[in-house]
Amino acid sequence: MSFSRLAGIAGMGFVVILIVANLLLTMAGFPTPSEAASLDEITTVFAAGSGSLRLASALLPMAWLLATVFAVGVCVCLRRDERTWTDPWSLVGLAGVLMQSVVFTSVEATRLALISAAQHDSGSIAGLWGLHTALFGFNQVFLATALLGLSMFGIHTGAIARWHAGTGLLAATLLFVTATTSPYGVGSVNPLALLGLAGWLLWLVWIVAFSVLLIGRAPKLSAPTSGPDTSVAPAST
Repeated sequence: MSFSRLAGIAGMGFVVILIVANLLLTMAGFPTPSEAASLDEITTVFAAGSGSLRLASALLPMAWLLATVFAVGVCVCLRRDERTWTDPWSLVGLAGVLMQSVVFTSVEATRLALISAAQHDSGSIAGLWGLHTALFGFNQVFLATALLGLSMFGIHTGAIARWHAGTGLLAATLLFVTATTSPYGVGSVNPLALLGLAGWLLWLVWIVAFSVLLIGRAPKLSAPTSGPDTSVAPAST
């Protein structure tokens, strides 16, 4: 299997895991940064829904691995000449993907700490929830960085359609604005949190479109047009 096809499949897998993980959290009633929840409600949810959160968290290491393979595939498989081999936008996009994986690892670690606090030490819930909210909000700037870098790289290589690039740049704008206003969501609700949700959904659409592109660009194996040369050169006299 070519790396281009592998990267496209990795992008699809990344999106599927994110959707499944978020469905698990939603069905368990976990609060989101766009919802106002009291400390008592947060404590109750994290104490009762630890199974769903642990399962969702267990899926994410695979998601981060797949995201890395996808991003490297975009950076490598869309390059077509010497100019695009040195395009700095691809490095900006790759850095964004790697940083969002690092920061969201901290988000998940904080969620797991909230489970322990809810079950054993409810006095630390407020601080941990504030830390979770801040990390979750600031993480969006790295999603925006990935979208900006890889969309600009796609434009420079001529590999992506105008609507695809526009989707990425719009999502990057929404996520960056939400990340900038995320400090106002700590201890409260970020008034622009829904913009971040819209940007995140566009991010998923953008990844799926890039994944389809990578799979389509994978080299096709073709049958040989003629059999092996079996002719024998005449012996010299």
